[in-house]
Amino acid sequence: AVCEGNRIAMAGSAAVAAPGPSAPRRLNVNVGVLGHIDSGKTALARALSTTGSTAAFDRAPQSRARGITLDLGFSCLRTPLPPHLGPGPGELQLTLVDCPGHASLIRTIIGGAQIIDLMMLVIDVTKGMQTQSAECLVIGQIACQKMVVVLNKIDLLPEGKRQAAIEKMTKKMQKTLENTKFQGCPVAAVAAKPGGPEAPETVNPLGVSELIEVLKSQAYLPTRDPTGPFLMAIDHCFSIKGQGTVMTGTVLSGSVNLGDNVEIPALKVTKKVKSMQMFHTPVTYAMQGDRVGVCVTQFDPKLLERGLICTPESLQTIHAAVISLKKIQYFRGALQTKAKFHITVGHETVMGRVMFFSPAPADFSKEPLENAFDFEKEYLYQEEYLFKGSKSSEENKENDQTGEGQLPRQQWALLEFEKPVTCPKLCLVIGSKLDTDIHANTCRLAFHGVLLQGMEDKNYVETFLPKLKVYKLKHKEGQVERVSYIS
Repeated sequence: AVCEGNRIAMAGSAAVAAPGPSAPRRLNVNVGVLGHIDSGKTALARALSTTGSTAAFDRAPQSRARGITLDLGFSCLRTPLPPHLGPGPGELQLTLVDCPGHASLIRTIIGGAQIIDLMMLVIDVTKGMQTQSAECLVIGQIACQKMVVVLNKIDLLPEGKRQAAIEKMTKKMQKTLENTKFQGCPVAAVAAKPGGPEAPETVNPLGVSELIEVLKSQAYLPTRDPTGPFLMAIDHCFSIKGQGTVMTGTVLSGSVNLGDNVEIPALKVTKKVKSMQMFHTPVTYAMQGDRVGVCVTQFDPKLLERGLICTPESLQTIHAAVISLKKIQYFRGALQTKAKFHITVGHETVMGRVMFFSPAPADFSKEPLENAFDFEKEYLYQEEYLFKGSKSSEENKENDQTGEGQLPRQQWALLEFEKPVTCPKLCLVIGSKLDTDIHANTCRLAFHGVLLQGMEDKNYVETFLPKLKVYKLKHKEGQVERVSYIS
């Protein structure tokens, strides 16, 4: 087993673990804790947790020095399995993923959102929705199925007016969520650390037991599949003298056993799994959805701050990609061809240039093709992504004889990366303008989509792009100089 006193508490548990014939069932659900900086996310994770990890509660020296969360934190809450998740005795394990709130750490927040099943959006009840709260909501809509809104710091409200203020903010949040996938989601009110960070540890939180009941009611059986290639997102890495190097993270697909060989694509090496732990407990197996610590033969942990490990030779390293995408409605402005964006592909963010294209106008209304791309068809080049109100869509409306200015049901983009990225097929892609002023009250997330086809050949312009049939509509205007009558 991986151990060094109590130093290691690796996050996770099997989605449905049954270690022996008499052992109770354990269901693991990954819960993201997201929100604006200083909304009290880490204090809430601490108040909810029964077990922490080495990466929990801002234990990193840099986090303590700056007084903010700088990286993903992991801890867990274990509670009896609620009846709606199955009959018989069992345990529900909520693995809490504490995401940073600072605007400059949006890359880390996006990475955290991709590994969660349920999201808690933490709101400072005295301030309401703030810029990063809105960005976290956008990320949640892209990556998550369910959400609970947590109104924190209710101890700052005057006791005589507290309930009225909570009800007012609850109605305000419900109004904000009306046009999102989280319409009607539960809202809970808490004070995770009454009195603030300097308050003594003996002060009991308010409303946390009620919040736990809400989380239990929202927990569901996530889709888990142990088959196929193993893929794991690594978020922390450190070595243990005499034993090896430990990588902690979340299994994104497939499964892993003791003794398996795993590839670290970023280092171009393959290592053998020596031991594994899930929250202090040695295990021999982990599958999709699990948070686990994997100990392999020694390498320098500084070389892998975060990244992916996988079944050997199962990932692609690509220089360009075709994606199916949608504009994020809160992003102001156009998405223009040849523009540069910060492209988050899986768990890596690089700069990339985009070229937008759509179906031929006759195919605008055809059913979208999910998770596939047809290279036999011809596509129409677009100067920008078409959406209601875009310049190109208005021009289409003027030229459309019906006057309806129909928009395509599906659009694509060619992404060309400034440096190659290693990622799985059909992974999530998010385009952002992260160089926007973080103090500006604006959404920096521009579009999201699915990677349909990666181009592994660095000479893809000659070898691959000719297969992509994108055409431009051109017209010329002239002046009539002479008219001749032919008898």
